Amino acid sequence: MPSLTEEIQSFPRSRLRRQCTRVTSLSGRRIIETWRGSTVTVVEDQSPPGSNMGYIPDTSWDLQIGRIKPFLLLGSQDAAHDFGTLKKYKVSHILNVAYGIENVFPLLFIYKNVQILDQPDTELTAHLKECCHFIKQAQEENGVVLVHCNTGVSRAAAVVIGYLMSCDGQPFEEALSSVKTARPACCLNPGFLEQLQRYRQP
Repeated sequence: MPSLTEEIQSFPRSRLRRQCTRVTSLSGRRIIETWRGSTVTVVEDQSPPGSNMGYIPDTSWDLQIGRIKPFLLLGSQDAAHDFGTLKKYKVSHILNVAYGIENVFPLLFIYKNVQILDQPDTELTAHLKECCHFIKQAQEENGVVLVHCNTGVSRAAAVVIGYLMSCDGQPFEEALSSVKTARPACCLNPGFLEQLQRYRQP
């Protein structure tokens, strides 16, 4: 019986099917790369956006805010970048726990950046003390703090749950339920869930 390597080497080139690769650059330029002989031919992709993705991208803004407490809100970067939403909810402080997301109103709000990667092996609990301190600062200053990451479903939600456990003394299940009720889209990565289940305030 021939080995896989032998089968590949004996496979006739005439039976190979032509393939093309569709590429979207960081600038949004869409191109098609096609092999012809030993060279690559590059042409502009004229097909409608999303027609080759296999899904329909959701480009609408997520401005849904979860009100955890009168002074504590949970949302996405869209909410944090929409001045009308921030004004509507009387936000004064913004806790940004995303990675690489800018603060767009630095002169209008009090910001705190704690960059957290949304990876199961990220040590979430190592950041909770710093985050809780900022949330308590907002409360003491009679302000309203919005906690956000990119989509407001994993990192920001995990930080808010950690705050409820640490500063309110809520057990994990109660804190998780409170956050999911306020923002149903919440879906923490499994690593964060496991860390919070084991979390005890230092």
